[in-house]
Amino acid sequence: MKDIQTLAVVGAGTMGQGIAQLGIQHGLPTVLFDLSPTALEKAQTAIAAGLGKLVEKNKLTAEARDAALARLTMATDMGLAQADLVIEAVVERLDVKHQLFRELAVLNGPDTILASNTSSLPITQLAAPVPNPERVVGLHFFNPAPLMPLVEVISGVATAPEVADAVEALAQRLGKTTVRAADAPGFIVNRVARHYYVESLKVVEENVAQFEVVDDLLEASGFKMGPFRLMDLIGVDTNFSVTSAMYASFHQDAKFRPSRIQQQKVDAGHHGRKAGRGFYDYSK
Repeated sequence: MKDIQTLAVVGAGTMGQGIAQLGIQHGLPTVLFDLSPTALEKAQTAIAAGLGKLVEKNKLTAEARDAALARLTMATDMGLAQADLVIEAVVERLDVKHQLFRELAVLNGPDTILASNTSSLPITQLAAPVPNPERVVGLHFFNPAPLMPLVEVISGVATAPEVADAVEALAQRLGKTTVRAADAPGFIVNRVARHYYVESLKVVEENVAQFEVVDDLLEASGFKMGPFRLMDLIGVDTNFSVTSAMYASFHQDAKFRPSRIQQQKVDAGHHGRKAGRGFYDYSK
């Protein structure tokens, strides 16, 4: 089984920066790549803040925080995205991920593991055009990655067993609980959870209740966060992309139909907390 000692993360959004924080926190020299210098600046600030909170809670020493930050390299040059394991955390579009994996395959040797943090796209499809597809695997963290304990490990048709074993061992080294999932759209968690969002959106579309009422009701029923507050946390645009991808993957099965309300939010740029406005207003 491959011993993963270095990490590269492609995409400095919420998921990418969270995964990078986990890497450096647990001793892995980590490169975080993004084309946007602004995104990298925001990610560096967020990672430092995340580690700082751990220091405040006495879960990490100041010395350990500084050592972790010293293991982080921010890069706008994809040529630096070379490591034992490269995890992509970019937009949920098959064409974008295909192109990215082709470029990463050229930059890295055939033994480098290429992992996707996709929450909906089949790993077999992602690996199809990649040289040495046996090293492509799904490694699905949940948002926020430093806090959520679960990671799904997904093997495509071509994924070598030792590759899945290696990334599962790494996820456990990062303090995560792992589960093996079959290569089906949405895997386990997102396939089940999709209806938490979809049905809640239908309730609002059909004027059964306002979204605030749905959130309050479900939270009073024991859910930690209502579906609309959760979509705002995840990113309304990200959530919509996952639903759209699953709708297509399941051949337009009506139970996965994306919502017109959510589409309007995306079109308006109301992407949730990260944008200052989603279903709720965070600008105040």
